[in-house]
Amino acid sequence: MQVLKTSLPGTLIIQPDIFKDSRGFFMETFHREKYAAKGLDHPFVQDNLSYSTHGTLRGLHYQYPNAQAKLVQALKGEVYDVAVDIRQGSPTFGQWTGVHLSEENKNQFFIPQGFAHGFCVISDTALVVYKCTDFYAPESEKGILWSDPDIGINWPIKDPLLSAKDSQYPCLKDIPLNHLPDDRSSSPQSAQRTQRKE
Repeated sequence: MQVLKTSLPGTLIIQPDIFKDSRGFFMETFHREKYAAKGLDHPFVQDNLSYSTHGTLRGLHYQYPNAQAKLVQALKGEVYDVAVDIRQGSPTFGQWTGVHLSEENKNQFFIPQGFAHGFCVISDTALVVYKCTDFYAPESEKGILWSDPDIGINWPIKDPLLSAKDSQYPCLKDIPLNHLPDDRSSSPQSAQRTQRKE
């Protein structure tokens, strides 16, 4: 397993070991001890599975409080996955990075707490799974407009399919400071254990 840095400190690309033969392949999608040895020692408590059609864009989502770190992987199809640093006081506040996740490359994308997350579907359909370090807390659910011009994400889809909620999120500059995480803050464990509904 290899762990690669991206242009945005804290976000990481994980390249799992793939074992292939004439029958197909085998891989470990998560192994706590091996990931911890690479510096990814995080208490994942919830797994989510998302199915989407071509052109769908989900995001940009975050929770505050009850912030979530995420480990994202595309099981079928291909997505462009994006993280945005929204931590007050961070030297990279408002900056973003994006990676291609697909069933072919089998890469994973680690997104720390304090980052907003979103992805768009490039293939006909996509099946995306992601692990979270805190439970979904409806009262903490927040978002940023996918097309925020100050962030300037270069999405590969220009006219995406959006939920009503995602199409109405504010720009980052319009979000009250008490609705954004601090660079030094960490989220307490959430008592809410509700399954997320996209």
